[in-house]
Amino acid sequence: MAKQIFLADEAATVSLGRLLADGFIQNKPQHKQGATIFLDGTLGAGKTTFCRGVLSALGHSSAVKSPTYTLVEPYELAAAAVYHFDLYRLADPEELEYMGIRDYFSEASLRLVEWPERGAGILPAPDLNVHFDVSGDGRVATFQTENELGLKMLEAIIK
Repeated sequence: MAKQIFLADEAATVSLGRLLADGFIQNKPQHKQGATIFLDGTLGAGKTTFCRGVLSALGHSSAVKSPTYTLVEPYELAAAAVYHFDLYRLADPEELEYMGIRDYFSEASLRLVEWPERGAGILPAPDLNVHFDVSGDGRVATFQTENELGLKMLEAIIK
């Protein structure tokens, strides 16, 4: 299933992230391994802004920046553990093995992965894939999923 949503501005992108977080929380008991969301698009397309909305809805109140140099930023929130990955500077997917990537994907957490194509062959399949495109002054977010958890999270967005 695929769904496109036009985002007029930054506030709309943050709101969309908040809705997705609500969908994750509503469906968390049904998925013991948590959820993985791939975020792709060009630089400045809205991936980190979307993550800010997700994290805000889950209880994070500080600044959110893309973990470009550290590769992962952990957030231990009351609602859920969230791991925000930015693989933009990853030279080789094998580097993920050295950082213990499998540990992050073995617990009931929410994993937000920017630039997932850089981890191809190592990363598991996502529950939801979100592609961001610049469209005039706004953005278009295209959601794709092929599993039940992804569909349920998507339903929270398209109510």
